[in-house]
Amino acid sequence: MRITQRTLEMLRSADAGLDQLQRGLEKESLRVAADGSLSKQRHPKALGSALTHKAITTDFSEAQLELITGVHDSADACLSELTEIHNFVHANLENELLWPSSMPCILGTENDAIPIGQYGSSNIGQTKTVYRRGLGNRYGRLMQTISGIHYNFSVPDTLWQRLGINSQAQKTKAYFSLIRNFRRCSWLLLYLFGASPAVCRSFLQRPDHGLLEFSEGTFYLPHATSLRMGRLGYQSDAQSELHVSYNSLEEYAATMRAGLTTSYPGYAHIPVNKDGDYQQLNDSILQIENEFYGTIRPKRSAASGERPLAALGQRGVEYIEVRCVDLDPFTPIGIDLEHIHFLDTFLLLCLLTESPTDSREESARMVRNQTAVVENGRQLGLMLERDGESITLQQWAAELLAECAKVATLMDQHSNSALYHDTLTAQLAKIENPDLTPSARVIQALGQGTSFFQFTMHRAQQHSDFFATQPVDAESRARLRAEAQRSLIKQSEIERADRLSFSDFVHGYLAI
Repeated sequence: MRITQRTLEMLRSADAGLDQLQRGLEKESLRVAADGSLSKQRHPKALGSALTHKAITTDFSEAQLELITGVHDSADACLSELTEIHNFVHANLENELLWPSSMPCILGTENDAIPIGQYGSSNIGQTKTVYRRGLGNRYGRLMQTISGIHYNFSVPDTLWQRLGINSQAQKTKAYFSLIRNFRRCSWLLLYLFGASPAVCRSFLQRPDHGLLEFSEGTFYLPHATSLRMGRLGYQSDAQSELHVSYNSLEEYAATMRAGLTTSYPGYAHIPVNKDGDYQQLNDSILQIENEFYGTIRPKRSAASGERPLAALGQRGVEYIEVRCVDLDPFTPIGIDLEHIHFLDTFLLLCLLTESPTDSREESARMVRNQTAVVENGRQLGLMLERDGESITLQQWAAELLAECAKVATLMDQHSNSALYHDTLTAQLAKIENPDLTPSARVIQALGQGTSFFQFTMHRAQQHSDFFATQPVDAESRARLRAEAQRSLIKQSEIERADRLSFSDFVHGYLAI
């Protein structure tokens, strides 16, 4: 990716809108008991309804919190809100901790120890639970407890106008261009910020996992970066046969629709409304759009009960969701300012540079590059594939960071600071010295005679102690307490308003 001088000149103006980028965070964490086992307790009532709360919900498991910020044009404000939500959650956890690593530990037997999310008796609430039940039946519940951070990013109208983009159709086209470039180079994020190079033995369910024993109870790969994003993480044989095109909204919708409507023989044995027994929503390759595992998604805010693909088709892409961000166990909220500044810089580079169309062959090459970086990213001299040729990770990364530096210079000019330049300097240091990466820091911590479980529990307790000593923001706490109460009332209203049978509701919901 190379940004042209003409594009840089277009964005030098003070009214280019670079100081108005929109971002939001969705951060997952497992609730664990004092002994480190997954919590068996229901979603705390003090946190409100997981179905309707704007900021606090659950992901796959009843014990897997998902904390959601609003949209901010300031990275500091975004992190401040996530910190406030964490503060509120910690204050309402009874003798529990938040697991700060992406990879889980000591979960026990799957079905007994990993409760799926519960969202009440409404049709939409039951649909969410059945969807999760289907995920568990398809892939196993253990895989679904892997946690991460989703980074939502959008461009303000002032910047679109500066780029000569005015209609929604043009914006949608530009977002798909960004996505294509991102997918080609997202391996760089795994190298720079991956923080899951090791796992607990309890996570390994098959003998052919391919990992090495680091110490008793801990397995790893010596040069791994983000095992969460590799073969141990969100992988699916069924989805591997599905090529999703990002060349346009039309191609994306068509290929996604194929996944949503094509029956997969491997799922045919799982009951769908057999005498009222729903163990999955359907037997398609994908039950719903969210089941597709990708490093990035095009997104559009949808109304309750509205399918994501329908929202995209009717109103175009509103923002993109980056899904390859590991939890940083060294940070109380899992992500820091440096990480956000680099994500903004990298995403802008992806947006502002030419983006050729993708193909099935290129997608396969992207998968090979991602796997190589996941498993051996910190190995000096690692070779990747680019345009049919081999190139070292260090050389390609240096070229990408040189282009990022041009964007960072613009960002610093607009913010009247050196923050983005400082962020780039830190990333260049990681390229020159892999020991500075988060994944290397995790391995270094484990090398001090500590197991993965002991390391993560120690960090969990440190983070809990950190929030216990933070001053209480009375206004923030009152706002979140009021939202919790509002969400419980809203859930009851939804349940009372249901008129359709559950089977009729599911039939209508799945129609595309």
